[in-house]
Amino acid sequence: MLEAVRNAFCLPDLRQKLLITFGILVLYRFAANIPLPGVDRTALDSLFSGDDTNMLLSLLNFFSGGGLAQMGVMALGVYPYITASIIMQLLTPIVPALEELSKEGEQGRTRINQYTYWMTVPLAVLQAIAQATLLSRPVGAGFTVLPDWGFTGGNLLPSITIVLGMTAGTMFAVWLGQLLTEQGIGNGVSLIIFAGILASVPNQIIRLWQEPLLLIVFIIITLLTIALIVWVQEGQRRIPVQYGKRVRTMRGNRMMMVGGQSTYVPLRVNTAGMIPLIFAQSLLILPSTMASYFVTRPGWVGSIALWAADAFSPQNFLYWLLFFLFTVAFTYFYTDVMFRQQNLPETLQKQGGFIPGIRPGARTESYLNGVLSRITLVGALFLGLVAVLPYLVGIVVDGIFGGAGLLTGYQSLIISSTGLLIVVGVVLDTMKQIEAQLMMRNYEGFIR
Repeated sequence: MLEAVRNAFCLPDLRQKLLITFGILVLYRFAANIPLPGVDRTALDSLFSGDDTNMLLSLLNFFSGGGLAQMGVMALGVYPYITASIIMQLLTPIVPALEELSKEGEQGRTRINQYTYWMTVPLAVLQAIAQATLLSRPVGAGFTVLPDWGFTGGNLLPSITIVLGMTAGTMFAVWLGQLLTEQGIGNGVSLIIFAGILASVPNQIIRLWQEPLLLIVFIIITLLTIALIVWVQEGQRRIPVQYGKRVRTMRGNRMMMVGGQSTYVPLRVNTAGMIPLIFAQSLLILPSTMASYFVTRPGWVGSIALWAADAFSPQNFLYWLLFFLFTVAFTYFYTDVMFRQQNLPETLQKQGGFIPGIRPGARTESYLNGVLSRITLVGALFLGLVAVLPYLVGIVVDGIFGGAGLLTGYQSLIISSTGLLIVVGVVLDTMKQIEAQLMMRNYEGFIR
């Protein structure tokens, strides 16, 4: 591997791509420290350093790569763009016009990407308003993170400035991601999220440094989780495909047979990636978030709200059980959506390919759906395990150290399980791209 890294830096064009990638990520981290006006830093630090951090805020802070905890212009990160991308993916098989665009090759994909960028702007505005409203509520000893928030009276101009600043920061981050994809190595948006996740690692290690044994336990768990993620992420079922020979007429009325080669179609064990985890966690935080607004109401309304807030909190077993079940269900749903968009049986039939022993058309589609359903079970259970990993870590910590192990395990993971999934996926994808660049120039890559 060290030899491959040295070879990569010896090639001028590849070295330039790597330096551009590093430079853009450094620029993004600098931009993330640009503060927004009107933010009470004392209240912000108190909100994100306490043990009772709001679950919704914790989730939004994770998706923003830690930007929300700094409350700068990058407070939203690229999450609005990710939301817009997921919406476009779900709408493509439903809306006929979008489905036709997706079949037009590179031009159609460019148009869909343009629609995604347009959708990102209103989503960023709405999310900026929602997050600012959430942060305008009193926290701790009555402090407010955004004391001047509101669209009435003298608060109008500061509020508009905050919304415009957060929206502009999101679009700047998306532009950096696109620039990174074009000029650097890897997927730009994924690398932006990757940089934000890794930026929080030093603070987590400092927190755990006071408990050396606990730090060692979390390091071991992290390494084992990374090994499991790599093993599953690289897992695939290879479906053999045979292409029939075709007759081609040459000059002088000569006939020759072309084609006839054998290949395979790789079906990944985890096709859905991290999206099911996002769906499941977003759905689970809604009840507790809504209930938090009604817990102070008298009578049965307050009692029901208090029960919902307790039942859907990370300290309750019901939360983790539903998290596991929702993750498995969404894995099947999103994998099916992605597979239908690929339209693999029709593509094989048009190209003259067939699976040995399986008739083209409906039989091929039924066979591929059956294989995909079986291997998706492994991927779904794996993502469910990743989802409940903090709960399992809490049990381990509780067994070793005693006390409130669940709370410690959930809040003190060096990198969250979802974050590890993103980090490992981005690293593998980037290494494969560097590997391809090296192999094109007859160099040995990372994998031998």
